[in-house]
Amino acid sequence: MGPSNEYTTLPDSERSLLLRTDFADAPAWQALCATLQQPASLFEADIELVSDPAFAGFDPAQLTARATRGPYRAFLFVVDQTTLSHPENPLVVLDLVDEPGRFFRVIPAELAAVENNLSLANMDFFEFADAVDADGIFRGFADCPTTYQAPDGVGTTYPCTHK
Repeated sequence: MGPSNEYTTLPDSERSLLLRTDFADAPAWQALCATLQQPASLFEADIELVSDPAFAGFDPAQLTARATRGPYRAFLFVVDQTTLSHPENPLVVLDLVDEPGRFFRVIPAELAAVENNLSLANMDFFEFADAVDADGIFRGFADCPTTYQAPDGVGTTYPCTHK
């Protein structure tokens, strides 16, 4: 299914957008939303969930074109058919600035690390995109220890999401 309206624009938000483009499996979408609302690590993603059927069937090229019409944003998260049907639910991360249209996938457990670092410009898009596994999915950096001890005063051990 293609886009329903060539003039459809992305919503204005100061948060990072997570845009749903597949509407075939509502329970899978709801389960993913529940997963994303549970912090997977020390980090929390500052995302706005957008579930608007006007974006049904949009592909990365069409979303890149729409993103240039609205307020500035450097990247966009997308939930497509692959996200909802793949056992790891890898979301699309779409570059809108440096290499518009370039994308990779990220598992939900790494979404916050990607969102935080891209939003704050601590890291560049290519650093994540170039660190994907052979299947195009970012699951964290290979040289990162499994956990680290945070200086939070109670000795909590957090999963490491990046170095």
